[in-house]
Amino acid sequence: MARYIDSVCKLCRREGEKLFLKGARCLSDKCSLQRRSYAPGQHGRNRIKPSSYRTQLREKQKIKRVYHLLEKQFRLTFEDALRIKGQTGANLLILLERRLDNVIYRCGFTESRKQARQLIRHGHFLINGKKVTIPSYRVRTNEEITIREKSRTIVPVQAAISAGHSVVPDWLHVEPEAFKCIVSRIPTREDITLPAQEQLVVELYSK
Repeated sequence: MARYIDSVCKLCRREGEKLFLKGARCLSDKCSLQRRSYAPGQHGRNRIKPSSYRTQLREKQKIKRVYHLLEKQFRLTFEDALRIKGQTGANLLILLERRLDNVIYRCGFTESRKQARQLIRHGHFLINGKKVTIPSYRVRTNEEITIREKSRTIVPVQAAISAGHSVVPDWLHVEPEAFKCIVSRIPTREDITLPAQEQLVVELYSK
């Protein structure tokens, strides 16, 4: 399966803001964006002529990279959002928030979505007692997500829970001592704190 293998710090520099792709490192002095706040590459410091297309593209790239998706995955999610009643942009963000890798990150069980995806694929998480190895799985109301008993002592999980960097959203109920999270309800646009202008993505794909 295709995946991004270059430095994720370059993605933050390209978008000009922290996307929190490396967990605790993004909060430390080692953050690449703090040291080099310009875009990567030999033309990174050049001035770029603004345009509506560029603004729309950068917003799409930012959202896509925050959730650690490639173009095909993102486009398929957008097409699913089109088929749901309501505002397409809001539907898109809600579908992205419901991804299992994002939920596990939001619960504070991992330091990044990328790390959550890796642990899911290795079978460290259960949904309602059954192993799920699909990071794109969309959680539903009242589903219970737990860390397998044998996996509760692994270093990434222990480090993430001890650090406590993640702010758990209202639509999730987390019991850290039980290594458990319950999906209380489906999130709304108001629950999503990502500073995104999702309507720009809709305009881009409508061209």
